Amino acid sequence: MAGRRRPSGEVTVRIALFATCLADTLYPEAAKATVRLLERLGHEVVFPFEQTCCGQMHINTGYQRDALPLVKRYVSVFDPFDVIVAPSGSCVGSIRHQHATVAANLGEAGLAARAHDVGSRTYELSELLVDVLEVEDVGAYYPHTVTYHPTCHSLRMTRVGDKPLRLLRQVRGLKLVELPLAEQCCGFGGTFALKNAETSSAMLADKMTNIVSTGAEVCTAGDASCLMHIGGGLQRKDAGVTTVHLAEILAATS
Repeated sequence: MAGRRRPSGEVTVRIALFATCLADTLYPEAAKATVRLLERLGHEVVFPFEQTCCGQMHINTGYQRDALPLVKRYVSVFDPFDVIVAPSGSCVGSIRHQHATVAANLGEAGLAARAHDVGSRTYELSELLVDVLEVEDVGAYYPHTVTYHPTCHSLRMTRVGDKPLRLLRQVRGLKLVELPLAEQCCGFGGTFALKNAETSSAMLADKMTNIVSTGAEVCTAGDASCLMHIGGGLQRKDAGVTTVHLAEILAATS
């Protein structure tokens, strides 16, 4: 892990932020909170302005050739950095598990090797904190009852496990309540929610029932896409539960 040592003896790490499309267009607070949190912990956060979409949507819908320029852009922009973070398990999953495969499938062996290397340096926020920076108590204060939804990509691709829960348990003032059937999908799945609207809505209804049953004020997750889907449903239901990105909770101090 590259970094410089502060007078206190702690290491300052230079971290590049990949904001993601959804944070850029709809959930900027998730990206801003990621920066505030990491800077509060004493690290340097860099935002490369040349970044664009990771191409996950294109890849997942079968348009690999259209995704290739986005893979090339990601590799080019983030290759200079030793540590990259994104407040999105799904985007990190795509970068780490799909980019190299797309390049290889399209005959770009050199790009595939570089994509694998850059992907290995790209982390979802909770795994960056726990595995790389080796911190669980980030000094947060959030006086609310919270339940956590583990998104499909964070469970099955990036495999962050209980890292978000370990971080939430250290937040002062926060009461963490268990979400029944937490591992079940919320029904979003990107274009799945559009192509299979009835099935998606049924899955969302089950998820909302379980969230409301916890008595939580807030439902959190590490993916803004799932929070958008769940939050929209809860708002239409007038359920009295709000959705907040994990980064915003961890960045909160008052």
